[in-house]
Parts: sequence; structure tokens; C-alpha cells
Amino acid sequence: MKQPTAKSAALIVLAALAVAAGAYYFTADQRKPAAATSAAQAAPRPSLTVTAGLPESTRLPIRLAANGNIAAWQEAVIGAESTGLRLTEVRANVGDVVKVGQVLATFSTDSVQADVAQARASLLEAQASAADARANAERARSLQSSGALSAQQINQFLTLEKTAQARADAAQAVLGAQQLRGRQTQVRAPDSGIISARTATVGSVVGSGAELFRLIRQGRLEWRAEVTSAELGRINTGMPVSVLPASGGELRGRVRMIAPSVDPLTRSALVYVDLPSAAGKGQAARAGMFARGEFELGATDALTIPQRALVVRDGFNYVYRLGEDMRVSQLKVQTGRLAGERVEVVSGLPPDARIVVNGAGFLNDGDLVRVAEEIQPSQAPVRAASAPEATKSGAAP
Repeated sequence: MKQPTAKSAALIVLAALAVAAGAYYFTADQRKPAAATSAAQAAPRPSLTVTAGLPESTRLPIRLAANGNIAAWQEAVIGAESTGLRLTEVRANVGDVVKVGQVLATFSTDSVQADVAQARASLLEAQASAADARANAERARSLQSSGALSAQQINQFLTLEKTAQARADAAQAVLGAQQLRGRQTQVRAPDSGIISARTATVGSVVGSGAELFRLIRQGRLEWRAEVTSAELGRINTGMPVSVLPASGGELRGRVRMIAPSVDPLTRSALVYVDLPSAAGKGQAARAGMFARGEFELGATDALTIPQRALVVRDGFNYVYRLGEDMRVSQLKVQTGRLAGERVEVVSGLPPDARIVVNGAGFLNDGDLVRVAEEIQPSQAPVRAASAPEATKSGAAP
């Protein structure tokens, strides 16, 4: 058998090495995808894609909430001044806006005109008697020095003159009273305003002083707010007030007067707030309506966040602070006033904390998140919403 030469042996060794190297690289290429897949499975994945933002500092109003009733500033009762007359015409109804001196109703004038004519005739008779007595008295005075008449007779003529003049004056007064009664057959508005009630009925015979109409003077309404004695010292005359009647809408008024005394049973006092005129049927406020309102006490600086960034759990308020490693930490906060879509944070949140805005309600403490958008602080001032001074919710951390 022929022995292999040295050259042949070298070729065999090189071929074996080539086969071994090819097998090694092939096996390594097969292991790379598996290793990459294992590493990807081991890396943590974000639980949610969220938006983040920073708290904003703005000025919010301080408001004091109260409840009360809307009432007429002054309500005038318009009654009949004549007695035993029949009502012939009613010219005003509930809700009508009337002017001062406007005729609201009229009574029958037949009997009044007859009484006026009789009083005028009596006056003419009394005036004629007074003129005759005056002429007799003048003649008596002219004969006083001649002695043709005694002193007693002259005194009688002078007395008759005074008596006749007194009767003429009395007849003149009776005529004036009857003429006044004739003017009272027209019921006129004592002031401008709105008719709030009407009991006058055509054909009825009413007595003197019977109520015919009720009038809200000048159409003015007021809100009578009930304020506790503890809060009474924070309210001043002229302070602006926002009133929300039960029918909806918003009325702007000002404090006109604060009651000088406090109810000893309820420990509250009335604050009288002037409201805009109620003239017209399109007004939302009506006398006797319940309303709630807010006294505007001023404004202070406040740290606010969007309401959607606030999470309420187990009766407490939380926000999620975003760390540099994209993990969130749960912070308990204490809230205050509301301003549109933003809420005041009283304590528990640093001013420079980066918090989760959208998606906060789906997170838990320590979750890893991905930030899709960074919400920038708004440059425009926040317009305060119509809301009472907020009661601090949640517990201190």
C-alpha cells in the first residue's frame, strides 16, 4: 500500500479545517436571531402612550357661595279710594309695564257727577247768602257812627256776614271733595314698574282701600342672600355678585345693603343684592324664585393642572408624576378652586413636576409609559369659571 506523501497530508488537514470553520459560522448565524428574540422579550415594554405637561400658575377668583330668594325691591299695593262704585274698565294686566300716572282702571262716574252737581248748586246758594250778608254788614258799618242802629243790631249783621261766609267756604270744600271723588274714579299707577298681581274685575263694586293691583316699583328686583355670621365680615357694600336663578342664565348685581342683625336661630343674615331691571317678559329672574349666587371677594395666585390629569381613587385625588426613566409615580394632592377646564392644586405637587395629562386614569404607580406629546403651558390667561369658592377635596399627603 502506498503511503501518503507530506503534501497530501497537508491538503487533508486544510480541508478538515475549512469544513469545521463553515460548520461553526453556520451554527453562529442560526443562534443570532434566537438570542435577539430572547433579549427583546426580556426588555420592559411601555404600558401606555400618554401626553405630559407642567402645572401652570395663574390668578383665580375667590368666591363665596350663598343661597337665597329673588324678591321685588319694593312692591306697591294699589287700592280703590272711592266707596260703593262699580268697576267699569280694567286697562292693565299681570306682567304689563306701566308708567307713573297711567290709568289702570276706571269706576262708574254717574253718581259722582250727580254729587258734584249738587255740591256746586249748594255752593252757589251759599255764596249768594254770603253776598247778601256782606252787603247788610257794610250798611251797618256805615250807620254805626250815626246812631241809627244800636250796637247789638250792628253786631248781629256782622255775625251774619261771618256765618254766611263760613257756609260758603264749607260748600266750596264739599264741592272740592266731590270733585276729588270724581278724579278717584280713575285708578292711576303711583310709580313706573311692572304689574305683579291683579284682583280688579269689571262689574265688581269694591269698598275703599280694597286691593286692585300690585306693582313692582321701577321693575327692580333684589336677591336676598342668606350668609352665615362667620362669613358676613368678608362682604362689603358695592361688591360684585353673580346670581344664578333656578330658571337658568346668569345675572350680575352688586351688594346694596347688609342686614344690621343676625337671625339668632339660624345664625345667618340677609345680604341685599340689586339685580338688573325685570322690565320685559324675557327676563329669566322672577320675584319669589330661588337662586344661588357667588360674591366675588378678589383673586389670588394658584397652581393649576388640567382636570383630566386628576385621578380620583378611594375618595382621594392623585396625579402621576413622570420621571426621567419614563416611569410614573403616584402623588396624592389636595385640590381647591375650579377655573374652566383647570383645577387648583393646593398641596402635594411641586411647581416644576412633569405630570401625565391624557391617559392618567389607566395608570398605576411605577408603570412605564411612552410620551407622545408634550403639552406646553398656555400663554393666554385662564378665564375663571362661574363656580363657588371650592371646598378643598382629598386629604393632605
